[in-house]
Amino acid sequence: MGSFSLMHWVIVLLVVMLLFGGGRISGLMGDVAKGIKSFKKGMADDDDDIAPAKPATRIEGQRAAEQDAPSATEEKTKA
Repeated sequence: MGSFSLMHWVIVLLVVMLLFGGGRISGLMGDVAKGIKSFKKGMADDDDDIAPAKPATRIEGQRAAEQDAPSATEEKTKA
């Protein structure tokens, strides 16, 4: 009672073909296929754009805070 038989599906398919026509359905399916291909290409391009992160280089004998902070002689020359 809840499922359709094969004959029901054939009738539904014929009605859909009459309403939309064969060319319109095939064009729609072609557009869907182009959209999927474009989406896959876009996802592949996004993976190529991301560059791997470089590991931080360490300078021996200096701390990072000393590199970023201005020295006392630089502050006097600016003032």
